[in-house]
Amino acid sequence: MILIFNQNLLVQSNVLQTEKTISLIELIQSSGTAGQIIIGLLFILLLIGLYIYFERLFTIKAAVKIDKTFMNEIKTFVTSGKIEKAQSRCLKAEIPVVRLISKGISRIGRPLEDINTAIENAGRLEIYKLEKNISVLATISGASPMIGFLGTVIGMIISIFEISNAGGSIDMKLLSDGLYTAMTTTVAGLVVGIVGYICYNHLVVKISKVVYQMQASSLEFLDLLNEPVS
Repeated sequence: MILIFNQNLLVQSNVLQTEKTISLIELIQSSGTAGQIIIGLLFILLLIGLYIYFERLFTIKAAVKIDKTFMNEIKTFVTSGKIEKAQSRCLKAEIPVVRLISKGISRIGRPLEDINTAIENAGRLEIYKLEKNISVLATISGASPMIGFLGTVIGMIISIFEISNAGGSIDMKLLSDGLYTAMTTTVAGLVVGIVGYICYNHLVVKISKVVYQMQASSLEFLDLLNEPVS
C-alpha cells in the first residue's frame, strides 16, 4: 500500500510539473495584445541594436589593421623629400590612422602648428565616423527597460480593470493576462537593455583603442617633422 501511495504521489507530482511547463511562445501569447505589441517593439529594437553593434564592430576592427612598417616607410620618404611617394603609400590603405598621416603630409611646408591643427580636425572627423549610430545603441539600452516598465504598468491596469469588472472578487484566470503582460514585458525590456548596454560599452572600448592609435601615430609623425635636418 505504501509503495502504491508513493507511486501515486510521484505521478501527481509529474502531472503538476507538466502543467507548470510553458514555452516562450506560449508565454508571449499569454501576455495579451498589449504585451505582444510591446514585446514586438522590443524585439525590433534588439535587432536594430545587434545590427549596429556588429556593423560597427567589423568597421572598427578594419580601422586598426595597419601595416607595422607603414610609419617607417613614411619616415624614409619624408626625410628623403619624396612627399609624393609618401602620399601614394597612404592611398594604399583606407584606415583612419593613414588618413591622418596623409592629411599631415599634405600640409608639409606650412608651420608645424597648422599641420597639427589639420591633423586634429581630421582626427575629430574620423572619430565621428567611428561613432556613427553608437548613440542609437545607447538610446536602445536606456529606453528598452522603460518600455518594458510601460508594459508592466499596462499589465497592472488590466489586472485592476478585471478585478473591478468581477465585482471585487479575485479570480486568477481573470488576472492572468494582466500579470503575464506585466512580467513578460519587464523581462523583455531588461534583456534588451542589458544586451544593448554591453554592446555599447564594448564598442566604446574598441573606439578608444583606435583613438589611442591615431594619437600615437600623429605624435610620431609630428616628431618626425621636428627632427633636425642632417
